[in-house]
Amino acid sequence: MIHNKYFQWTLIFVVGLGLGWLFFSHSSTGKQAEGQKSESVKQIWTCSMHPQIRQDHPGKCPLCGMDLIPLQQSNENQNTAAITLSEEAMQTANIQTSPVMKGSASKEIRLYGRVESDERAVSVLPAHLPGRIDKLLVNFTGDRVVKGQTIAIVYSPELIQAQQELLEAKKLNGSVPGALEAAREKLRQWKLSSAQIDALENGGRPATEFAVKATTSGVVTKKLVNQGDYVSQGTPLYEVTDLSRLWVLFDVYETDLSWIKNGDNLSYELQSMPGKGFSGRVSFVAPMVDSRSRTVKIRVEAPNRNSLFKPGMLAMGVLKARLKGSAGDLLVPRSAVLWTGRRSVVYVKLQSTATPSFEMREVTLGADLGESIVVAKGLQEGEQVVTNGVFSVDAAAQLAGKPSMMNHAETPPATAAQKTTTEKTTHHKKVVYVCPMKEDADVVSDHPGKCPKCGMDLVKQ
Repeated sequence: MIHNKYFQWTLIFVVGLGLGWLFFSHSSTGKQAEGQKSESVKQIWTCSMHPQIRQDHPGKCPLCGMDLIPLQQSNENQNTAAITLSEEAMQTANIQTSPVMKGSASKEIRLYGRVESDERAVSVLPAHLPGRIDKLLVNFTGDRVVKGQTIAIVYSPELIQAQQELLEAKKLNGSVPGALEAAREKLRQWKLSSAQIDALENGGRPATEFAVKATTSGVVTKKLVNQGDYVSQGTPLYEVTDLSRLWVLFDVYETDLSWIKNGDNLSYELQSMPGKGFSGRVSFVAPMVDSRSRTVKIRVEAPNRNSLFKPGMLAMGVLKARLKGSAGDLLVPRSAVLWTGRRSVVYVKLQSTATPSFEMREVTLGADLGESIVVAKGLQEGEQVVTNGVFSVDAAAQLAGKPSMMNHAETPPATAAQKTTTEKTTHHKKVVYVCPMKEDADVVSDHPGKCPKCGMDLVKQ
């Protein structure tokens, strides 16, 4: 009897021990499974080339075949548009920020041009009477002439006849009123001086040759006749240019026209005299744009002392301009701005977070100042913007599925299925295979096969 009771207690103890082991074993296993499941949910795998791919296990990217990488996630700013980087990532990418500051919009514009003749100083030396050029006293381009200098000798039958009329009128000794004065006036019309006319009257016989005098001083830039040519009254003989004052003409691109106005000071150098600086004021801005070069001519007048300047010399100028009424403009370094074609964005460092966090901000840009740029809308004075490593911050935002340069803040990131639909619309002949399961809709392929998640056959979309 005692033996039976002992056997019964022993059996109950063994059965209870077994039931307890089964109960606590399953409970522990369930908790461990739930913990592993929780950890697997937290860890997301993505593609470095296609950040819209999201999987809860490692594998290959269904779009490009690259190995998926773990996506670093942070609890801070998880439900906002901000991207959080660790201090190590900040140092590795050499990310630097600068404050948004107010200032006047000033710009240094580099210009290229050349020395030209002053169009107002160009004149023509004509023949004042018809005849044959018996002798040219200025024979080549570049020769200098002085006002009153004899430049040519002309034989003129008309002049001989006019002189004979003068001599005949003098012989009348005033019997015909006004005849002598009329003969004199005819010679004056041919630019004979009073001394020449008096010499003809006193000589008693007409001269067969007539000296053509220069009416202005300068350098011969064009020789228009040759010895022996017959010329009529008013025929140009030489083109003469006064080079004592020249123009320096610079080309300005139409995008820089708003910076330039009459009276601006411009410093320049000539390529033939390196290291020697000159300066002048803009005296004229052309009213028309060259349709081929998209430039406008501006002019600086230069005194040509000691004939240092010569037409055709190349010049390089610098104009430091300032936009009127721009003292309160917001300025950021040019390196802080990312252009997408339609939008311009910057990354602003958030001041309210313990760890470095950045938020993409769309901005409206103003004038381009070269090293910096005016921001008309989207920023405030004192905010910190990323100026170095901005592409690294943008890449991190793309990988995290946050708003970025190519991903508009108001539009959620496109899924792989949506991207496939877009590609299919654009390329009508491309065939795409997807998983029929709704929860695996992000699995796409350009060839039939098995879904890497559930193992079902991919179907043609």
